[in-house]
Amino acid sequence: MGKTLFDKVWNKHVLTGKEGGPQLLYIDLHLIHEVTSPQAFEGLRLQNRQLRRPDLTYATLDHNVPTVDIFNIKDEIANKQITTLQNNAKEFGVHIFDMGSDEQGIVHMVGPETGLTQPGKTIVCGDSHTATHGAFGAIAFGIGTSEVEHVFATQSLWQTKPKNLKIDVTGKLPTGVYAKDIILHLISQYGVDFGTGYALEFSGEAIRSLSMEARMTICNMAIEAGAKYGMMEPDETTFEYVKGRPYAINFDNSVDEWRELYTDDDAEFDRVIEMDVSDLEPQVTWGTSPEMGVSFNTPFPEIENINDERAYNYMDLKPGQKAEDIDLGYVFLGSCTNARLSDLVEASHIVKGNQVHPNITAIVVPGSRTVKKEAEKIGLDKIFKEAGFDWREPGCSMCLGMNPDQVPNGVHCASTSNRNFEGRQGKGARTHLVSPAMAAAAAINGKFIDVRKVVV
Repeated sequence: MGKTLFDKVWNKHVLTGKEGGPQLLYIDLHLIHEVTSPQAFEGLRLQNRQLRRPDLTYATLDHNVPTVDIFNIKDEIANKQITTLQNNAKEFGVHIFDMGSDEQGIVHMVGPETGLTQPGKTIVCGDSHTATHGAFGAIAFGIGTSEVEHVFATQSLWQTKPKNLKIDVTGKLPTGVYAKDIILHLISQYGVDFGTGYALEFSGEAIRSLSMEARMTICNMAIEAGAKYGMMEPDETTFEYVKGRPYAINFDNSVDEWRELYTDDDAEFDRVIEMDVSDLEPQVTWGTSPEMGVSFNTPFPEIENINDERAYNYMDLKPGQKAEDIDLGYVFLGSCTNARLSDLVEASHIVKGNQVHPNITAIVVPGSRTVKKEAEKIGLDKIFKEAGFDWREPGCSMCLGMNPDQVPNGVHCASTSNRNFEGRQGKGARTHLVSPAMAAAAAINGKFIDVRKVVV
């Protein structure tokens, strides 16, 4: 029987353990940040252990960093976490993409941009959105702090192999509809737990037509579907993206191996989901879970359970309303889901020559300094600032309430991030997940509009 892409990469990295039970996997790349690494480093000290492979461990600062005055960290806990990582990196010989450095940024941006993320690798990070890197044909997943310490000490990790779920995405995306809409629609239709226990492989003509940045957006939110892993078959688009990046050494030799990373024609999946995006509409979440979303022209659903009732109360919305009825106050363009250059370019097309609505506070946070510099090189910063957006320094920013960028209590925010839980963007914040184009159009119009009418 043929093998899936996931099977091939997994089997290549098994050090010991029987199939069907826990297996010890070798880890090719360990990415760390300031929030989930301090206890793991301290664990090494307490056990008098060394970091086994500092050359395969890379650190960046992202969750706590301010995006206005980046070296003025007023929160004591945030400052301690940042300085602790800086000191730990120095002590244990870890390369750190430090504050203000040319390559500093959100961890799931830095990996691909530097060329550290490559097809066929096993990649871990103490962050739930590590599946982002699976867009390259890597097995990438988030781990807990105790697991971070285990990788520090052994460069390996015990895992039980999941089942395989194929998501076949066919058709051509309509104008004004994007990768973010694909994953939001998928989750709204199948729920936040359909991927639990599975490794997701996204395939089909619609996936193959996407850029690498769009593919990363989809894999990024595999965790919102309940899956630790989201993967895509590497192809010429993948290879072209990786080529020439700083850490993509021995590229020519590696490509020959990467071309063997595909699912065999006779491979069998444990489950298959088919999705045609030909008539897909822009998506908007109305509630407090990524599955609480609708197509733009669809009314919000009736209350079916206590979770729906609680979500409507928290969001101050009612069944039967539509996205255009939401009283927006903030717009956030950023996060590891949608803060790449192509996201900002798409949003800028809508923003250019217009002004942010008087009722809206709008901020743009490039996901990395690399993106920020590239965006400024082509004048995107001027487009956003002239329209009334706040142009910020890179970081996780308003994706989560762990830094100064927070949505005020009770305010509705159009956000390009990945989660809309209660308090995710600040105490009492009301988050609506959308594509960058939808967020940009909302900033200009003061409310959600059908972005298909303004995108040409």
